Amino acid sequence: MQLSVRDVSHAYGSLTALTALSFDVHEGEILAVIGPSGCGKSTLLGILGGILKPSAGSVAMQGALPADCLNPVTYVFQDFALLPWRTVAGNVALPLEQHPLSAGARKERVAAALNLIGLAEFANAFPKQLSGGMRQRVGIARAIVVRPAVLLLDEPLSALDAQTRELLTEELTAIWRRERTTSVYVTHNLHEALRLADRVAVLSRRPGRLQRLVEVTIPRAERDDPAHAAELARLHEELWSLIRGEAQMADREMQHG
Repeated sequence: MQLSVRDVSHAYGSLTALTALSFDVHEGEILAVIGPSGCGKSTLLGILGGILKPSAGSVAMQGALPADCLNPVTYVFQDFALLPWRTVAGNVALPLEQHPLSAGARKERVAAALNLIGLAEFANAFPKQLSGGMRQRVGIARAIVVRPAVLLLDEPLSALDAQTRELLTEELTAIWRRERTTSVYVTHNLHEALRLADRVAVLSRRPGRLQRLVEVTIPRAERDDPAHAAELARLHEELWSLIRGEAQMADREMQHG
């Protein structure tokens, strides 16, 4: 499934959040979106997922849905948003309950999602018994249980400690290698973007516009190889050079706003 974004702008009253964005998210691609605070990254994700209607422009999905897809688009948020009275399996099963599946089919999907994310042995645990990283794994399993055509992730690792973030980055890489789900990944972390993405979209300060699309040509499985360290450092500097001045100006605007 491909997403095509054409001339998308969005305003909240007199405040313009995004202006004239046009780009494609190719089938099977992970597109990271970075930019200064307040540049409209989460607004863009809401528009891509159909939660928000853009003030101007359009978003189109192109291509056939996977045969076992229940929801074309699904989200993973920074906030785990788990129901404390439900077990891990019960939380993962939640989005399946609006679909006419048999109990057996629902159980099979939940088991597959938990196996994929490494949580099978915690199926009967409750959220309060889990670490932050494990709770976010539940959130990821809940998103992929519907086998979406497009996965939208809004800073899913930012609330976690550095070690847990590193572990989940590795696990997300392994999942994408298997599933090849078209994904848009919003993050403030340039290292995360370069570890996970095929391309990185850099937005300007508000109103967010597309500054550049930066391609990461190193195979995802080889990005920990020291042989690629210099190229990753170059890409990191390129991204930071695009954001640094914009972030400073955005910070001054917020202080004087």
